[in-house]
Amino acid sequence: MQAVQQEIAQALKVQPPFADAAALEAEVTRRVAFIKDCLANARLKTLVLGISGGVDSLTAALLAQRAINELRDETGDKGYTFIAVRLPYHVQHDEHDAQACLDVIKPDETHTIDIAPAVKALAGETQALKNGSPTLVDFVVGNIKARMRMVAQYTIAGARAGLVIGTDHAAEAVMGFYTKFGDGACDLAPLSGLVKHQVRAIARHFGAPESLVEKVPTADLEDLDPGKPDEAAHGVTYQQIDAFLHGQEIDQAAFDVIVANYRKTQHKRELPFAP
Repeated sequence: MQAVQQEIAQALKVQPPFADAAALEAEVTRRVAFIKDCLANARLKTLVLGISGGVDSLTAALLAQRAINELRDETGDKGYTFIAVRLPYHVQHDEHDAQACLDVIKPDETHTIDIAPAVKALAGETQALKNGSPTLVDFVVGNIKARMRMVAQYTIAGARAGLVIGTDHAAEAVMGFYTKFGDGACDLAPLSGLVKHQVRAIARHFGAPESLVEKVPTADLEDLDPGKPDEAAHGVTYQQIDAFLHGQEIDQAAFDVIVANYRKTQHKRELPFAP
């Protein structure tokens, strides 16, 4: 078991547990520097990120805003900008959490785009969905939502000459728990290699309230099962996933679920296929 865990952890570049507060701060500094380097290499000054109300986008946004603030201080250039984007499907049931995240982040700009009209228009024009079962249609439309959110972010980034930030981290990557070309698409992924409790620890380090840090994670893409917790979809807990990735002992059933998900979603991590 440990050999498999080590192999997967290395492939996902999983970072070791934070030994102490100093190690956590060093990791924050490293990731902020990474964001700044990405902008410098692209010769751009704007970052764009969708804010869902969950801890992943909150943490990525806190890192991004710090990077932008530091760049303005270091260069004296006020053109550096972080844009937080709200992307509800009509009215989001936990909109209060999304607004609370914005209060913590204090982004330079906040934009809001309701993706519902675009999602419904595309689904309504798709003949292949006409005879699908309600469960299948709900699943496919959920993926349309994720992809439309990324289209919206890239539209803003294109208009403002910016880079789009992704929120994928190791605990999601190992499960393949993201939409291909949806939330899996981005220009930079500053949470990459972190497990879930490390993402939470960084948010807490920035002073985010516990109600947001420990909020139950949900992709919230399915109309038939709104707010479905990630862990219900996984069949394992994030605590078990984190333990797996850090080489700790877990029960055989959880091990099997994680490895099976990793293997069946390998196509998401190796795109595109080519001759």
